[in-house]
Amino acid sequence: MPARRIDPAAGRQAVLDWCADPAAPRQVVATAVRYTLEELALTAPGRSVEVRVPPFGAVQCIEGPVHTRGTPPNVIETDAVTWLELATGRLTWDAARAEGRLRTSGQRADVSAQLPLVPA
Repeated sequence: MPARRIDPAAGRQAVLDWCADPAAPRQVVATAVRYTLEELALTAPGRSVEVRVPPFGAVQCIEGPVHTRGTPPNVIETDAVTWLELATGRLTWDAARAEGRLRTSGQRADVSAQLPLVPA
């Protein structure tokens, strides 16, 4: 199990603060994103899919073929607001895709089964 970088209590509080105010300060958003990315990596361990939420963080998750060099074949990239909406269940995976709010590549680039991570 990877070591946590974000204290779980602080991470949950940041998510709650963001839920209460989506215009929360950058540090709150950063902590909420990093915490939810860590939650994803812990609940769906593996290295076959990379989830990127620039500029705040990225994790590898989902069991399967391991990526070792270069650009991973299965990548999900989105902005912080979309990620937090997905992570809290305020937005569904299908709606985010339909609205063009997710950039995905690869057959395994789907973490919808792991969402929401922290229900709002």
